Amino acid sequence: MFESIRKHSKIVMIVLFLLIIPSFVLFGIDGYNRAMEKGTTVAKVDGQAITQGEWDAAHKNEVERLRVQMPNVDIKRFESPEARYVTLERLVREKVLAAAASSQHLAISDQKLARSLQDNPTIASLRREDGTLDVDRYRQLLGSQGMTPEMYEASVRADLASRQVLGGISGSVLAPAGQADVALNAFFEHREIQVATFRPADFVARVSPSDADIEAYYKAHTARFQMPERATVEYAVLDLDSVKAGIALNEADLKTYYEQNAARLASKEERRASHILITSPKDASAEDREKAKAKAEALLAEVRKAPASFADVARKNSQDPGSAPKGGDLDFFARGAMVKPFEDAVFAMAKGDISDVVQSDFGFHIIKLTDIKVPQQKSFEAMRPEMEAELKQQQAQRKFAEVAETFTNTVYEQSDSLKPVADRLKLTLRTAKDVTRAPSPGLPPVLSNPKVLAALFAPDSVSKKRNTEAIEVGPSQMVSARIVDYVPARIQALDEVKAKVRELVVAERAQALARKDGEDKLAAWKANPASATNLGATVTVSRDEPAKQAPAVVDAALRQRGSALPAWVGVDLGPQGYAVVRVAKVVPRVGVEEARKTQERAQYAQWWASAEARAYYEFLADKYKVQLKTAKPTPQLTEENSNSGG
Repeated sequence: MFESIRKHSKIVMIVLFLLIIPSFVLFGIDGYNRAMEKGTTVAKVDGQAITQGEWDAAHKNEVERLRVQMPNVDIKRFESPEARYVTLERLVREKVLAAAASSQHLAISDQKLARSLQDNPTIASLRREDGTLDVDRYRQLLGSQGMTPEMYEASVRADLASRQVLGGISGSVLAPAGQADVALNAFFEHREIQVATFRPADFVARVSPSDADIEAYYKAHTARFQMPERATVEYAVLDLDSVKAGIALNEADLKTYYEQNAARLASKEERRASHILITSPKDASAEDREKAKAKAEALLAEVRKAPASFADVARKNSQDPGSAPKGGDLDFFARGAMVKPFEDAVFAMAKGDISDVVQSDFGFHIIKLTDIKVPQQKSFEAMRPEMEAELKQQQAQRKFAEVAETFTNTVYEQSDSLKPVADRLKLTLRTAKDVTRAPSPGLPPVLSNPKVLAALFAPDSVSKKRNTEAIEVGPSQMVSARIVDYVPARIQALDEVKAKVRELVVAERAQALARKDGEDKLAAWKANPASATNLGATVTVSRDEPAKQAPAVVDAALRQRGSALPAWVGVDLGPQGYAVVRVAKVVPRVGVEEARKTQERAQYAQWWASAEARAYYEFLADKYKVQLKTAKPTPQLTEENSNSGG
């Protein structure tokens, strides 16, 4: 084989040239590197790879979902390495459960899928007044998240199947009341204790470090006094707002949009109704529900004979405390304000009609429609601000991909400055000082993005001060940045931090003295309990009632066996000092209200079910050979914590 290649080396070179060179011509070296990066395997499940691209896309979708659910939340909280790793773990979990669902042949019927979609409040909000789904808005909503209805429904079906995998385990858990009470009573058991605390502050006066001590500490802990590298950064952000700023709307387009959307943008129809409610919770027995229904039907016959008596009958018989005193009046409401069976009945009635008996989760209703408020059509000028905002948003979303390509190409082709791209796309050039390699509080969210920081502090970016590539930092949001001034990392001189070093030496030695004194007292009091002094007042502690004691003190007290009391135990409180605890006796838990017992038993059952599901998931993860090829990030220390040794 190798001999054949040698004989035909020119042909081989030509073939390789034809295969390889066009890829670089079409995509460039950077594009090739990015493609390779996107294909990097970050985890494996059942032999199937999860790539960097999948991880990035999943995190992008997760951030967008959170942004929609919580519009006021600071998105940069979700761009940390820790938050991104949570997304990877969730992605792995989904793959494991999907593999198990497939292996167990779990299927979701069309009916169950339909019920799940109907119960989704976001999708429910897309229903028209006649109850049908606005398919165009449904497609638009999913399209904004990069999905088609088919893709979304397939994901919902897969999610429901995955839930069945663990649902069978969680649903089979039995937690009898007797077993729960034994565990809960032990968990919430009380101890009667006395505490003597030895605080470092009381020993500070005994510590007087010399210059030699301070210098020795400084030399042994130089890493604590390292100033991280810092940079002054110039950056430009391309997002939908910046694209919208460059859009000028055509008057004819606005008028067309008005004609097409006037009905949707108008106020919603409202209806006013009164009702008589005979309550019957959905978990009531069949016999009780039949009795409630029979009573409602009798009242219905009564008001149909004398419709004018509806308000009086409601005052005397309705079991809705809010509306009964008002003759059952519920005032005006639009679609979405009431439970669905009630709403469907009201919006199918004519003014003055009295409904049949309507069943809901609350019981049985008799409804009288008393008024209809038809929405008024807004004028073109009244709707102009709202239409302009919607139309600009739509046009910006369509135009963003084109502008993003221009942004990407310009920051790459004119890499020594961001001014050309800012001028071309009318973007604002911004500057930030004291940017470090790790995300820093107070900086703009785009400069806390790990990808942006990694690109900024890459060796080539630091030495040549070139633009970073265009980096996607959020949905429809890209940034490019460059270093304009750079200060390398350095160790602060002893003269700069001498006062701080002295504080650290004093604090450390005072803490050691407090611990030593506490340990000595513990040994002496164990040997001769009668010699104990300075013990605090007797208090009763438990996990749910710590009596202002440190968690470590409570935990140490509760770990002492009841058969070995009274007992003495020492607790190292770290910077807060040392505690000697005398555990006198066990105080049984008494006087717990039945309602609280019921709640705690339910919580115990949930804990047990969660533990069983977690154990089963770990079994599945092992079975499907989960491999995480990306190390879990450790929280970054801030400069302040680093310098204080925290």
